[in-house]
Amino acid sequence: MSNSQNSILIYTSQNGKISVDVLLKEKTVWLSQSQICELFGKAKGTISEHIKNVFEEELSQNSVVRNFRTTASDGKNYLTNYYNLDLILAVGYRVKSPQGTKFRQWATERLKEYLIHGFSLNEKILKSGKSTEYFDKLQTRLREIRLSERIFYQKIKDIYTTSIDYDPKDDRTIEFFKVVQNKLLWAISKKTAAELVHRRSDHRLPYLGMQSFDKKDEKAITKKDVSIAKNYLNEKEIKTLGLLVEQYLAFAETMAEAQTPMKMTNWIGRLDIILQMSGKEILTHSGKISHKIAMIKSGKEYEGFKEEQQKIEREESMKELEADIKSLKK
Repeated sequence: MSNSQNSILIYTSQNGKISVDVLLKEKTVWLSQSQICELFGKAKGTISEHIKNVFEEELSQNSVVRNFRTTASDGKNYLTNYYNLDLILAVGYRVKSPQGTKFRQWATERLKEYLIHGFSLNEKILKSGKSTEYFDKLQTRLREIRLSERIFYQKIKDIYTTSIDYDPKDDRTIEFFKVVQNKLLWAISKKTAAELVHRRSDHRLPYLGMQSFDKKDEKAITKKDVSIAKNYLNEKEIKTLGLLVEQYLAFAETMAEAQTPMKMTNWIGRLDIILQMSGKEILTHSGKISHKIAMIKSGKEYEGFKEEQQKIEREESMKELEADIKSLKK
C-alpha cells in the first residue's frame, strides 16, 4: 500500500501469527522498538540489550536511527525512534526465537533484493512510471556482470536474475535454467549437458576428461565435479561461449536503456534469436541421454578414477618404504 508520504509493506510469518507494518523510507525499512519486539517475539528488555550491544560492536547509532512522527492509540502524534534494516538484521541475528529465524531467512533472501537493490521489482511498480531508478541500477548491474571474472556460463545466470519475475525457489526457475544451459551447450558443442557428461567423462584421461576444471591437483577432484557439464568444455568451446554471452549482455543493456522489463520467458526467445544470428543450431529436443544415465556414467568413472588414485598411492608408499629400508641398511 502507499500514500503521499510513505509506502507500507506487510510482513506475515509462515504461521500467519505475526503481522507488522513496515515503514519504507529513504530506500530502507524502519521499525520501532515495539515492532521489533513483536517481530522477534521477545520482551522489550531483551531487545533493548541487543540494540545496545549492536551500537557498541558494529553499527553507528546516527546512521540507523531516525525520529518519525507517528499517531498513537490515543489519537495524538508523537516522535518515535525507528531503526532501519541494518539494525533490524543485526538484532535478528542475535535473537534466538522461531520468529527471528523466519524473519532472517525472509529478509536476507528477499527484502534486500526487492526493496534496496531493485533488481527484481514486480510488474505493478514497473508500470507505475516510477521505474527510472530501477533501470539505472539494472544497467549498473549488467556492467558489473560484464566486467566480473566469473566464468561466462555463470554470467548467463546472473543476467536472468534481473528478470522481473525471477524467483530462485520456484521449480519453474530451476527448469528454466536447465533449458537455457542445454541451449547454450548445444550451440557450442552439439551436445546437451547430459550428453557432455556421458560422452566425455573418462577416468583413463587426465582430470577424467575435464578440460575447463579450475583445480590443479587431481586429488582434489570430487564426485560432484565430474557431474558438471561445463567442466568438460574445451578451450575453443569456452571462447565461443564467451562471445555469445557478450552479445547477450549487449542486448540486455539495450533493453535496460530502453526501459523494457524482461521476463524469464522473454529471455529464452531472445537467446534463440542471438544463437540463430550467430549461425548456431537451435536445440529443439531434450537430447538422447537422460540426466540419470549421465550421472550413473560419471559416478562409475569417478569410482574408476579413485581406484587408480589408490593404486598410485600404494605404489608410491611402497617406493618410499623401499627407499627407507635401503637407507637403514647403509
